[in-house]
Amino acid sequence: MADLVHLVDKPEGWTSHDVVARLRTVFGERRVGHAGTLDPFATGLLLVAEGRATSLLGALSLLPKRYRARARLGVATDTQDRTGAVLRTSTSIPGREAVESALARFRGPLLQRPPIYSAVKVRGERLYQAARRGVEVEREPRPVEVYDIGLADAEPPELALDVTVSRGTYVRTLAHDLGEALGCGAHLTSLRRTAIGSYHVEAALRPDAAAGSTVEAFRARALPPARAVDFLPSVRLLPEEAARLKHGHAPVVEASRVTPPATTWPLPPGEASWPLALVAPGGELLAIARMPEPGEGPRRVVLLRVLVGEGR
Repeated sequence: MADLVHLVDKPEGWTSHDVVARLRTVFGERRVGHAGTLDPFATGLLLVAEGRATSLLGALSLLPKRYRARARLGVATDTQDRTGAVLRTSTSIPGREAVESALARFRGPLLQRPPIYSAVKVRGERLYQAARRGVEVEREPRPVEVYDIGLADAEPPELALDVTVSRGTYVRTLAHDLGEALGCGAHLTSLRRTAIGSYHVEAALRPDAAAGSTVEAFRARALPPARAVDFLPSVRLLPEEAARLKHGHAPVVEASRVTPPATTWPLPPGEASWPLALVAPGGELLAIARMPEPGEGPRRVVLLRVLVGEGR
């Protein structure tokens, strides 16, 4: 068994679950999961955890995500991408200057309504299931943040966009909403996730059998838990604290012992603070925790995920 985080380049046509299922077979390990779903038509970086490293998926999902997207103005579809049925078309296509002006409205915090063809659950049913039954469910807008969005290239009606967004942001909805703002409609024609935080797709391996990536190849490139979450603030425990933690006892920590990460990333909407990495004297990641509410003096941390200990 290995406890690792893998960088995977998801092929077009695969669901994120397809990737997990394939790697369960490759690794011979049932405990495999991913951080951050990609639509089947999208490609690019998927962070996949194996073994006890699946405990890190929640923290990894907090990182911002960067995409290279292509959109077509003048055609709106029901899925907001090229897989859907055409709803309307327009021959009145604005020029590059108008597109750049409209894009400025989408930078920063937004309230985004999830697309009807999405995995968001409303009253216990996924939206795409209701949509396939011909029922359009009322969708509450959700807070997201667009850290950056710009034109990589533009020859309207075709646009190439470079987008960096928070967790939960639908890039196809950004394309759709851009088309609405321009009055001509739009949909996404391709989407590739190029980075998650400091992790880049260039370092990723493809999961399909044709790529020939073996378990040895994946594990040779994989990230050990401490490296995978080096974007988190951390506390290096004393030997006695590490020993007690392995028996489930949370340490008492002063704020002055917290080491900030070398690189900081913006938190997604709704998150007040980053989790805390609890590290053994030798550098091994022991647990993910959070500090209790601010206060004076030492405070006992709240354990969120423990990676080591009896029965683990």
